[in-house]
Amino acid sequence: MSVNTLKTTSGYLLSLIRKYSPLSAQAKSKSLEDIYNYLPISDRLSTSGQPSEAQFALIKEAGFDSVINLAPHDAENSLADEANTLSELGLRYTHIPVNFVRPSERKFEAFVKCMSESEGEKVWLHCAANMRASAFLFRYRTQVLGEDLEGAGADLQKIWTPLGVWKTFINTPRA
Repeated sequence: MSVNTLKTTSGYLLSLIRKYSPLSAQAKSKSLEDIYNYLPISDRLSTSGQPSEAQFALIKEAGFDSVINLAPHDAENSLADEANTLSELGLRYTHIPVNFVRPSERKFEAFVKCMSESEGEKVWLHCAANMRASAFLFRYRTQVLGEDLEGAGADLQKIWTPLGVWKTFINTPRA
């Protein structure tokens, strides 16, 4: 297991402790860098693990137009009503729930369509820990946008090293 994969897994567990512990009054986030596993890709695209409601307000203040969520509804660190939270902030919301043990081509194609529809917008992509999001984005950047494997791979490795079904998923040629 790579160091970044271990960091991501540990950070996810810590986010669960923060969510469910009455002793952990979460510190007020002051910048996007406070968001779990935040990774800016370009001036128009960033990824992360699950932001809090307060962090979504920071995302809006930073000029983002659209949020894409790849985590399932029942992810342990998900917000109770993310769609409503984002609607109240004036952010466009798309939810493509991806099963962590079965990423699918159908979900990837829905993601590609969503990214195409978001062209020209500033997009925030997230999931529970930025593992689904970073893998989907790696594949999108290399197979749809034609970016080189080295650059997209370096960003992916900042979050984790995909194994098993995820290694297969990111290396599957697009149909």
